[in-house]
Amino acid sequence: MKTIISPFLLATITCAVTLGCQNTTQPEYHSKIITLTHLNPSLPLDKRVDALVSAMTLDEKISQMFDKAPAIPRLKVPAYKWWNEALHGIARAGKATVFPQAIGLAAMFDEDLMLAVGTAISDEGRAKHHHFLRDNNRSMYTGLTYWSPNINIFRDPRWGRGQETYGEDPYLTTRTAINFINGLQGNNAQYLKSVATLKHYAVHSGPEFSRHSDDYTATAKDLTETYLPAFKDTIAQTQVASIMCAYNRVNGAPACGSNELIQNKLRGEFNFNGYIVSDCGAIADFYDPKSHHVVKTEAEAAAWAVKTGTDLNCGDHHGNTYSYLKEAVERNLITEEQIDIAVKRLFFARFKLGMFDNTVANPYSQLPLTTVGSDKHLALTEEAARKSLVLLKNDKTLPLSGTPKIALIGPNAHNEAILVGNYHGKPVKPITPKTALENRLGQHNVIYAPGSSLTGEVYTHYTAVPANHFSHTDQFGKNVPGLIAQYFPANHFGVQHSLQRIDKNIDFAWDTSPIDNSTEQEMAIKWRGKFTPTENGTYLFNLKNVHVTIDGQGAYGPIKLEKDKAYDFYAESKINHYWHSNVIAPSIKFSWLNQDKNLNKQALKAAKAADVIVFVGGISANLEGEEMPLQIDGFSHGDRTHINLPTSQETLLKQLKATGKPLVYVNMSGSAIALNWQDKNANAIVQGFYPGEATGNALTSLLFGDYSPSGRLPVTFYKGVTDLPDFKDYSMHNRTYKYYTGDVLYPFGYGLSYADFEYKKVSASKNNNGLTIQTSLLNKSDMTAEEVTQVYISMPDAPVSTPIRQLVAYKRSLVNANSEITVKFDIPAEQLMYVDSSGLKQPYYGKLTLSVGSGQGIKIPKQQFVKTMIKL
Repeated sequence: MKTIISPFLLATITCAVTLGCQNTTQPEYHSKIITLTHLNPSLPLDKRVDALVSAMTLDEKISQMFDKAPAIPRLKVPAYKWWNEALHGIARAGKATVFPQAIGLAAMFDEDLMLAVGTAISDEGRAKHHHFLRDNNRSMYTGLTYWSPNINIFRDPRWGRGQETYGEDPYLTTRTAINFINGLQGNNAQYLKSVATLKHYAVHSGPEFSRHSDDYTATAKDLTETYLPAFKDTIAQTQVASIMCAYNRVNGAPACGSNELIQNKLRGEFNFNGYIVSDCGAIADFYDPKSHHVVKTEAEAAAWAVKTGTDLNCGDHHGNTYSYLKEAVERNLITEEQIDIAVKRLFFARFKLGMFDNTVANPYSQLPLTTVGSDKHLALTEEAARKSLVLLKNDKTLPLSGTPKIALIGPNAHNEAILVGNYHGKPVKPITPKTALENRLGQHNVIYAPGSSLTGEVYTHYTAVPANHFSHTDQFGKNVPGLIAQYFPANHFGVQHSLQRIDKNIDFAWDTSPIDNSTEQEMAIKWRGKFTPTENGTYLFNLKNVHVTIDGQGAYGPIKLEKDKAYDFYAESKINHYWHSNVIAPSIKFSWLNQDKNLNKQALKAAKAADVIVFVGGISANLEGEEMPLQIDGFSHGDRTHINLPTSQETLLKQLKATGKPLVYVNMSGSAIALNWQDKNANAIVQGFYPGEATGNALTSLLFGDYSPSGRLPVTFYKGVTDLPDFKDYSMHNRTYKYYTGDVLYPFGYGLSYADFEYKKVSASKNNNGLTIQTSLLNKSDMTAEEVTQVYISMPDAPVSTPIRQLVAYKRSLVNANSEITVKFDIPAEQLMYVDSSGLKQPYYGKLTLSVGSGQGIKIPKQQFVKTMIKL
């Protein structure tokens, strides 16, 4: 009988002979018998991981502990970039459906929809990942290990990254995160669809400017009651594969090197068995003299972090701190066996993603690229946007009827930045409020005017400089349209350009490279020619991934230009793989605006010609976000110094109010704004939390009553910050709805409806598992609508201080017009416990106050909530 040797066995024999049984000039290889056992899909996963790691040299192991892990060809290990983003859609990897920002997803209070959103995002991620692999593109942001969701508690409205979170409540955060993670990671028994990462562990919510050096003190009670439960409970109820540790110190130790947080809590009490990645640069902060500086050398920092349990180092401008692990081994700061533990965790995740198996065996590998931005996903993001919008005030001005003439005013009325927030992809079909209202009413019924800056000299109505402003001299000495463009196949100009052409202007968003059509677009570009304005003015320029000089002057501030005067023009752009750059679908744009235009006058003229004013204002992620250089009134390094609406907008709003026209104010922000004047003077107020690419459609449908608004606030809207604790004070005293004792503008959980809901009665009964609560919900209106029923408890007889009230359950229900339904909740015993001063949970005995209804029972009509008391 003929002997048949399988391809796997043949590879095993070949590698054993060629690499394991003879000397080699490559260091350490002579001691490794390479069998490629790890490529055998029939073996248990842990055996495959063990086989691979045991075949690796120490240098190879260390190389895999960096976010930019290189290939190991002899072991058939491909290069992999661990850094990928999917906060509210696949981010930084070209076009993808953009869902509402995370804080808006929390405002939905909808677990089923959150699962659908997570599933859609991972569908698109898988489709894009395999598309990139087919193009041999392994750049950053093409992978499947997503550094989302952010489940930090939004404890202070000044934090610019609060928009990335699910709000200020641990229970809402947990329920939202669980469904998002299940959607991201899938439900296949053999393969992970993608990896979700809980971040930032732990006690992390600003300030941005000092996060690399701050040491936050958190009591055992605050840790158990506020900062850790979302991590603990999400881990317990999902198979989340990854955790990101934070920059800051907690009670003296860097979060990425805290034995208490990582070994005792995360690995021990919480039973987390996945891998841990550092926030980017966090390990370098251990030794950086300007940061924590708790050790003196890179080797000490690397050894400390790995021994504590941080497996993967995301580096930044500091480079790869873990490259010093070999030195750490030589100095006996760490053993190779301890390094092995980390490397095995990392490869376990890669094996679970199917990266070492035939893609045909992986059901997720077959998703087509048409999944991205599909009609189904675009409809889903519009549904999410509708449910995320919160109606804060309405004197029956809304919904609008008929075909009114609308004065659409405000710096966010046609600002695509408010569709996306931060950590976002490129919208497939971005629809601003202006676009949607014009589509519905016709352009003749929508009179648009930006009205003011966003704040100070920060404007939003820049437009790409049109083609008719650019020219060049051709080979015959004739002045002809366009700019001479030279494209270089590298991120510098030290090579011969491979493409020269005429570009009509500078406004590009390439899906593939203009040089060779590849999806990996590292390149450099030069443009030269003449620039001729068509009207006099003082111009401001917005430069996206491009540097520009006009007559030798950099276009970085106001420049006075003359009509019909030809200026020498030069521009260049470099697209590269460096820190915070992106070679996937880069955008390059040269935009401007004429600062001499009287925005105020235009807005008032529009208002006088209209039936109703819709003002779309607020802020944007260009003002609030992650560690930004911006320092102006109200904003510092991504955070906010106060929460007032910018003066430029409020001044205009007061003038518009004086026209006597109905005023609908739409606020766009990722955080709370002190809308004190608007609350007293606007006829209606809508809050949008950067609602995604379908923002315009969702908002327009709300304004005209196509549906009843049902979003709820996931954060408290305060009247100001003067009575809040210091930003760096991490005590929960007088913070969030659970502990704040002052009067608020709009409470957590608040949101109005067009329908008329009434809660008629409530009953509560004890059982072996906790409590069963039942209430009757009546829709007394002629409009079918969704209602979010919320359950809060208070523990007045607890022997220690407990939250004023806390959310323990919620449910979204569709209630037909003039109909009544029963809403039932089962509250587990675990939620009927209090936290003592030592941070331990204790069973509660005594009176338990229950509030069930449309909110906390604050600032809502009496018929919209019911209270009862039960003895435990």
